Amino acid sequence: MMKKETILLAAAALLAAACSSTPSTDGYTLTGHIEGLPDSTHVQLIPVSHYNEKPLADTVIVNGEFTFTGKMDEPRAVLLLVKDAYGSRRLMLENTAIEVSGTVTATDNNGTPSYDLDRLSVSGSPLSTRYDSLMSVREQMDALFKAKATLYKDSTMEARAAANHKFFATVDSTFHAAVLSQKDSYWGPLLMISLTSYLDKGQQAWYDELSDAAKASYYGQKVKEELYPAGKVGSAVTEFTVKDNNGKEVTLASLREGKKYVLIDFWASWCNPCRKEIPNLKNLYKLYGDKGFQIVSISIDKKKAEWEKALEEEQLPWPNFLDETGVADLYKVRFVPTMYLIDAQGTLVGENLRGQALADKLKELFQ
Repeated sequence: MMKKETILLAAAALLAAACSSTPSTDGYTLTGHIEGLPDSTHVQLIPVSHYNEKPLADTVIVNGEFTFTGKMDEPRAVLLLVKDAYGSRRLMLENTAIEVSGTVTATDNNGTPSYDLDRLSVSGSPLSTRYDSLMSVREQMDALFKAKATLYKDSTMEARAAANHKFFATVDSTFHAAVLSQKDSYWGPLLMISLTSYLDKGQQAWYDELSDAAKASYYGQKVKEELYPAGKVGSAVTEFTVKDNNGKEVTLASLREGKKYVLIDFWASWCNPCRKEIPNLKNLYKLYGDKGFQIVSISIDKKKAEWEKALEEEQLPWPNFLDETGVADLYKVRFVPTMYLIDAQGTLVGENLRGQALADKLKELFQ
């Protein structure tokens, strides 16, 4: 009798446990316990991407807490962030109970709050733990960049240029090795997106090294779309109107007038790859500006002061505009830098050409 009662009690306990816990296949519950965020603050989950993605979810802080619930068909990398503020915490959204906790502080970044959300702890998500581990190479490169900047702060321009060349070569080889180590699963293409600000022809070799399973994954398809976009070359671009600093309307047609080729450059002050490309653009403008080459830079900065500060620092010698009329949306700009090279008639002759690829294209056109 005792043995039978023991078995029944054990069975009841197992049943109670099963009823009191939610199977991971039922969806995810992401709970936040964060000190330092005011009540009614909007927090969002944004897909990790090179594009301007819409939030997967949006909620508000109440007594320092928030909850997201839903169901994922497959795990997705997301950024937890505060709406209209800087700072984020990456994690993998998977069908399980996930908890984010910690204390954050806010600093002012030219009038926009910036939260150190990256300090938050994530528990209950094994995939988030692995994501953090794989992304540690990014923190290593960030630390190396800061050390380089300090070491060469007072060096000659030639020494700084040599140091930059060495640094970016190190970054490229390090990130390539990280991707290659995960080439047999979705982690490989996810790292291609997570470790870079954009993909270009230099990363096509990385993609070719991925397994068929990795290429077929959600992130493998996203990488392919970016590396091998559907071509628009040969079609006419959409005409647009922007406003200069004096409020005067300027049309794309007027910017093309008297020019053979115009590079429409979408950028932002906070975009490091955009700023990195500027020396190359200045050199090409110097080479071909007198031969009919024009650059038109359109910033997607939300704050005019940040754009003006960047212009003062960069001293760009070509027309510059702040996108206050929705040109980026008109052109479906999903990430920066985005560049369109057009001819005098407004026909697209090159898309997202940067660095040597842009130099080679202009050399070909102006032969």
